[in-house]
Amino acid sequence: MIKKSVIFALSSVVILGCFGVKTSAADSKQLDGKGNVSVSDSGKSGIVDPENPEQIVDPGDERFTEGSLRFDYVSTLDFGKVKIGPKNRKFNSRAQNFKNEETDARGFFLQISDFRDTKSGWTLQVKQESQFKTRDYDELSGAVLSFDNGWANNQNKKGTPTVTRNTIAIDNIGQSYDVANAASGDGTGIWSIAFGASDKNKNNQKATLKPEKDSKGAPVVDSNGKSVFRNSAVTLTIPESTKVLPKEYQTKITWVLAELQ
Repeated sequence: MIKKSVIFALSSVVILGCFGVKTSAADSKQLDGKGNVSVSDSGKSGIVDPENPEQIVDPGDERFTEGSLRFDYVSTLDFGKVKIGPKNRKFNSRAQNFKNEETDARGFFLQISDFRDTKSGWTLQVKQESQFKTRDYDELSGAVLSFDNGWANNQNKKGTPTVTRNTIAIDNIGQSYDVANAASGDGTGIWSIAFGASDKNKNNQKATLKPEKDSKGAPVVDSNGKSVFRNSAVTLTIPESTKVLPKEYQTKITWVLAELQ
């Protein structure tokens, strides 16, 4: 039985114009820090590398909820600038970059902390509240946001939550889709739920990241001078029949972390 839920909503943006597609979420304060992950609950967990959870990382912004069962972080959805044509309608998201110089790009990920005494388990779902629309209500009819190659990781690998191995294709707006679940006694402590992985991962996960290059074939770098990668595990597909205008399209994606009793 579900007892209560922790909700995390991301306002995502797609800008279509000048051959560009981009999504973003509101920024907040910076995160800095290195060290080991604490097993006790201080009320706020450091963000860890989803591929190397013993390493604290700095994604550069804070997105979290509060409580003993909480979201510590959710990646930004960012599709950058891409060329749109009659046949080119599927776009890979940009991978997660960090400010840490020694940490390379990673797949899209959420970090969940569960420090409840009950250890009763939890479920994770995702829902897209509306189709991508402009302020004038022009709509990307039939556009589908998809998450694939999902997996879970933490330091001790005990009580691993089950992550759906099926592609989560959000083709029904307003419907909740199951992402992961932790049975009673599982999912405690700090966990990363990731979609996609780098080719350097040591977790036997499929490599889904590739370097992004500009129109001249040169590597694309971010504002911190780090190489930008594309992640084929998170995609946006727009039907060929959908009319695309050079405007900004927005939607809201809600992640729901539900406590079990």
